[in-house]
Amino acid sequence: MRTIALAELLLCWIAWWYPFLFRAPHYQKRPSITVPWPTRAGLLLEVCAFAVAFYFHLPVWQPIGALRTVLGMAIAIPPVLMAWGAVEHLGKQFRFHAGLYEDHELVRTGPYAIVRHPIYSSLLGMLVATCLLLTRLSWAVLALGVFVAGTEIRVWSEEKLLASRFPEEFAAYRRQVQAYLPFVR
Repeated sequence: MRTIALAELLLCWIAWWYPFLFRAPHYQKRPSITVPWPTRAGLLLEVCAFAVAFYFHLPVWQPIGALRTVLGMAIAIPPVLMAWGAVEHLGKQFRFHAGLYEDHELVRTGPYAIVRHPIYSSLLGMLVATCLLLTRLSWAVLALGVFVAGTEIRVWSEEKLLASRFPEEFAAYRRQVQAYLPFVR
């Protein structure tokens, strides 16, 4: 059962990366405002979280239990769908670093109607699935904490830009939709 779960996790990771590598617009040459350093700092922490999750894995022969297996397998699928939807609805607004294009629009459709930052939500979901299926639980807690710290940095920098460009519209959006934890008020 664990082999099947790990194979599903690998396939979900491949499917999660696909829209970012092959469907998102890269190297757009439009005037923009960019804030790269908070994005890089947050991303570094997120990468460290995944390094912890993968490095401090359980021995392959150690069973993880039916509950962890079923939860991990179930949690791995929605983030893939959310990532695909986020890239599709974000469209030409997609960027790697926090920033705004000159013609930037505030996207509120698809997964952006559920959370303001669905890409971070999907990445968190993949981390949780990875931790359930692969990581020692004591290290999983550390990985999740480091990930949340990095994500909070990225959310803060992006939301500061959005609030400056769309003051009233973004304030209303913020009141209606959570940052990256769906359905948590």
